[in-house]
Amino acid sequence: MSHDLTDLIDYLDASPSPWHAAASSAERLTNAGFSEVPFTDEWADVPDNGFVRRGAALVAWRRDPAASPTDPVHIVGAHTDSPCLRVKPNADAGGYGWKQLAVEVYGGVLLNSWLDRDLGVAGTLVLADGSSRLVAVHDAVARVPQLAIHLDRDVNERGLVLDKQQHLSPVWGVGQAVNGEFRNWIAAAAGVSATDVRTWDLCMFDRTPAQVLGPDASLLASGRLDNQASCWAATSALCAASAPQGSTAVIALFDHEEVGSESTSGAAGPLLEHVLERLALARGASRGQYLAQLAASSCISADNAHSVHPNYPERHEAGHRPMVNAGPAIKLNHNQRYATSAATAAMAQRLFQTAGVPWQTFVSRNNMPCGSTIGPITATRLGIDTVDVGVPQLSMHSARELCGTSDPVWLAAALEVYFEG
Repeated sequence: MSHDLTDLIDYLDASPSPWHAAASSAERLTNAGFSEVPFTDEWADVPDNGFVRRGAALVAWRRDPAASPTDPVHIVGAHTDSPCLRVKPNADAGGYGWKQLAVEVYGGVLLNSWLDRDLGVAGTLVLADGSSRLVAVHDAVARVPQLAIHLDRDVNERGLVLDKQQHLSPVWGVGQAVNGEFRNWIAAAAGVSATDVRTWDLCMFDRTPAQVLGPDASLLASGRLDNQASCWAATSALCAASAPQGSTAVIALFDHEEVGSESTSGAAGPLLEHVLERLALARGASRGQYLAQLAASSCISADNAHSVHPNYPERHEAGHRPMVNAGPAIKLNHNQRYATSAATAAMAQRLFQTAGVPWQTFVSRNNMPCGSTIGPITATRLGIDTVDVGVPQLSMHSARELCGTSDPVWLAAALEVYFEG
């Protein structure tokens, strides 16, 4: 199947929050013939092509009906969440004649990137009966105004310093803050009664759509490329893959990676482990057969990598400087910030070669510790051989990021081959 950049752009624009990303993947899976299975049900009759959701996380599978209980699972893991500003429960704030929103910084945000942008709000509302309702307001709702240079004369020489508590509250109107005003407004936007809204998980987001740029259309600018580009690639690959022969193909799109993954819907929780075990039990596997299956399985942790920055080349390790549109990067760190080993790196190289996809290698400098991914967590929790790979990008954790137009499509093509192998 040809994986379409236009579909990635549609995915990004339709997914202003992690809950919307899970919904976007679920929609594509449903259209491809997958069936959603309630996570709280006992799985007596499991579809060969199915998925479950838990919060903003999703796990989906495509399995060979003739596979034995010990045949391997080919897993691709990614995460739906991105650093952002989250709306606090008592949202109405302000002073000095301005109405503001009380927000909490979520994850490792590049704070300055949220200044002077027209922001929308999206996420999920929890209602009185315990149900939830997705909501996304793409209109310009709020803005975090920067202090004028006339009032901060040496900012360009000293550098911009932002206090997370004091300087990031968005302005959304004029007048005195009114308790309950935001609740009434977001309830109306969702089409529900304000008295029915108990609480929420809501993200501010840069409302600028994803955009191809450059005279050669070689670059893609968007919010949440880290890591929705990988979520899209995994979903697109699973939908396109033919039924695997002697294996099961799985995607695991986790929440809360940006804050440590320790939750019921994060990679450190039991979600993926429970799905794999329930799939094995539904096939009549014994505990020993299930453990043998895990030992034979593999995982690709797909999370974006750092492209070499032309204005800061000294921040990158010489000889390991990925470039956009030169293929996905295999990410290595011997201190186990990434799960890649020599064996799994070779596995990824073989995969990319088979798929006809170029690949690169990323290693951090010794004096600049790298971030981490779901890879080490998955490898530790399940004992599955894992490799970390990612689409190279600039401006990671900015409100708006930049990658090449070729690399996400190449990643999807390689993952499709992986699922069919």
